[in-house]
Amino acid sequence: MKWGMRSSHCRVLLLQGDITDPSDVASTFDRIRDEWQLLDILVLNASGGLERDKDAGYAMRLNVDAQVDLVRAPIHLLRPGGRIVFVTSHLAHFYGVKPVYDGYEPVAASKKAGEEALRKMIPELSERGIRLVVVSGDLIEGTITPKLLQRKSPGLIEARRAEAGTLPDVDEFAAAIVEGAVGSSYRSGDTIYVGSTDWS
Repeated sequence: MKWGMRSSHCRVLLLQGDITDPSDVASTFDRIRDEWQLLDILVLNASGGLERDKDAGYAMRLNVDAQVDLVRAPIHLLRPGGRIVFVTSHLAHFYGVKPVYDGYEPVAASKKAGEEALRKMIPELSERGIRLVVVSGDLIEGTITPKLLQRKSPGLIEARRAEAGTLPDVDEFAAAIVEGAVGSSYRSGDTIYVGSTDWS
């Protein structure tokens, strides 16, 4: 089946902004409010900290402060029954419990802190009828993070694939995010795991 704007009746709003800049976050959701008035699903998929040109505090600003801002700013737009999906990695979700690959610790620590900050908001979100679901993934085939980690540790992807048996791909990860966004069985605070959660 071919999909197009006419057959799917989609309206797309393209926005550009820096989510570490609160004014950009505010203006983004102002545009969304003007276009659609309400918001049903918010997917928090941004992650960083491996960039060479960023200062030492960037990972925390992006993975903690910006994530909280991205929930606070549109909270009045999210209607009861709305869903927030926080996307993370197993390396971050299990940070402090399981080992982290060389070079990934700033990202893992900050993403874990961001997840914990959002989980602290669950009571407030629940009062508004909004659920938070976390989607955590193993190394995802074909994505940038494994490639960046492999530069520091050649052979890392192959070793993890051998250890886990298989690595999930982008389609599997995307399907889990969609399930987190629309699946009716998930309670606020539930985590959907994609790929093996065992490693040494």
